[in-house]
Amino acid sequence: MKNEIISLAQNLIRRDSISPQDKGCQQEIADRLAKVGFQIEWLPFGDTLNMWATHGTENGKDEPCVAFAGHTDVVSVGEESQWTYPPFSAEIVDGVLYGRGAADMKGSLSALVVAAETFVKNHPNHKGKMALLITSDEEAAAKDGTVKVVETLMARNEAVHYCVVGEPSSGKVLGDVIKNGRRGSITADLYIEGIQGHVAYPHLAENPVHTSLGFLTELTTYQWDNGNEFFPPTSLQVANIKAGMGSNNVIPGELYVQFNLRYCTEVTDDIIKAKVAEMLQKYGLKHRISWNLSGKPFLAGNGKLVEAAVQAVENVTKITSRLDTSGGTSDGRFIALMGTEVVEFGPLNATIHKVNECVSVDDLAKCGEVYYQILAKLLNA
Repeated sequence: MKNEIISLAQNLIRRDSISPQDKGCQQEIADRLAKVGFQIEWLPFGDTLNMWATHGTENGKDEPCVAFAGHTDVVSVGEESQWTYPPFSAEIVDGVLYGRGAADMKGSLSALVVAAETFVKNHPNHKGKMALLITSDEEAAAKDGTVKVVETLMARNEAVHYCVVGEPSSGKVLGDVIKNGRRGSITADLYIEGIQGHVAYPHLAENPVHTSLGFLTELTTYQWDNGNEFFPPTSLQVANIKAGMGSNNVIPGELYVQFNLRYCTEVTDDIIKAKVAEMLQKYGLKHRISWNLSGKPFLAGNGKLVEAAVQAVENVTKITSRLDTSGGTSDGRFIALMGTEVVEFGPLNATIHKVNECVSVDDLAKCGEVYYQILAKLLNA
């Protein structure tokens, strides 16, 4: 599969699909999959292109739907002159493929696609159902991509039992980490009201910076939980804070604080909101607050997919993977809402979103072998 994976990866990288653009990537993938019998369903929403490709028929609980998920969009290249090789040239130098999206995630997406098509060539009458969910809206707003496809599938009661997301999960060597979950992410935009006035007449004003100090201290030092076997403790960080007009003689009339929590399965978004509301009431702060929940935590634990992924990685790389839930969010958070067991496995993440993003071609070939073995284990081939 190696040559097919690398050739497809180069073709995809050469398309400058800055999120949420697709630039023909999914059509090229669809053409390949259709040739081996996949049914292609296009699910565009807004300016986002989504593809749901399926092969085989789900015939009961013992014959599951196994999905691969990935995205064709990439982040901006930044200052192109800083790249050693043009970011959309997909050059291979000393066994390394360079280009925007090489690691995140056109390389692993190519490995997913080739593994899927190779599997159905070898097992055209496989049990269960094989599917690919591909979007062009993972790196941008993530509003019209995987989340909308999941809503569509759920509305028609279409089950996905297992899903492998091809995000670059590996740290120092291929296979050292498999993501078997992710923390939730919730952001608050908080406005604390005061009374604007002259700094020389503080008795005629109310400084919201001063009145909020106790609240902010408690907010930033509060121990939400102790984590658990799979997750570190919930953490809170102030991302932005602003008050005043830039003048040294005006007491500000309002304080804006934006903070984000990356939270584990020991708490919920409702618990977080209620606790913050309790703190605000405790300090008597007049305020308004809005919340943005970008994803709930999910965890695959030590399920059947995790077991298959760990075994496949060990077979191919001779490494026993460490299960990990660290890092940011991914589209796995949406897929998990279906009750799907989700893992993320892919190449090294050392260069993602960086100048000179790159990936080892040997690693991409091994990713393909891992994906193929996972399919074989779950579909009993």
